[in-house]
Amino acid sequence: MQSRRALITGASSGIGRAFARQLALQGYSITGVARREDKLRELMGELPGDQHRYLVADLSHDAGVQSVTEALAQDRFHLLVNNAGYSVFEPFSQSELALQQNILNVNCAAVVTLAHAFLQQAQRGDALINLASVVSYLPTPAQPMYSASKAFVASLSECLWVEQKERGVYVMGLCPGVTATEFISTASGGAADGSNLPSAVTQSAEEVVAEALVALNKRRKAIVVTGRANRAMLWMPRLLSRHRLISILAVAGDPKRML
Repeated sequence: MQSRRALITGASSGIGRAFARQLALQGYSITGVARREDKLRELMGELPGDQHRYLVADLSHDAGVQSVTEALAQDRFHLLVNNAGYSVFEPFSQSELALQQNILNVNCAAVVTLAHAFLQQAQRGDALINLASVVSYLPTPAQPMYSASKAFVASLSECLWVEQKERGVYVMGLCPGVTATEFISTASGGAADGSNLPSAVTQSAEEVVAEALVALNKRRKAIVVTGRANRAMLWMPRLLSRHRLISILAVAGDPKRML
């Protein structure tokens, strides 16, 4: 019997790496996608089984997205985890425009292209997981492009969840909060690693993925918010005006204060 196949973008670290590990333990054959070949090779050596492979691709460039699209067209995949994404802690107007556009390319354009390619080959029982974030609903002024991009991913995922239900294909918008990964170090240019953040609001990548896979098995919700603290914070948009909400998040999400 052919094993289930999963393609995971951003697989070299963090949530993507945790997805690869946990899915491999469940019997999936993993195709890991990332920019860093050394990290991908390291990951392949950690996974049980010998049917795994990797693909080096930079999803901020058309050529990288095209190579992954071709992989999705050539092979039968049962699960796509659109995990690749990043941010920067820089004022939008002072940042290089090309950097902001790259965030949009990776967090939105690549997600759209790969989701479209996957759904064209998907069959009943297959699933698509798009990595959104709690900032989809709690926008952080310190990360305007990231917040906007993740709101897009969450909305797209909800709509695709409805569209694909009749086909028997499940679509999830996964919304973790603060996660102990390389994300903060990358976004801050190495100035912080998130170690100062309170443990009550921080999850490990393994915890995020464990919750996601439980939800994947149940297939009940379009949006899956991980972590009790994150789910509790979602009362804020319901009870506060938009003006009050964004004013609070401007302070609570200020990297100079939090990191």
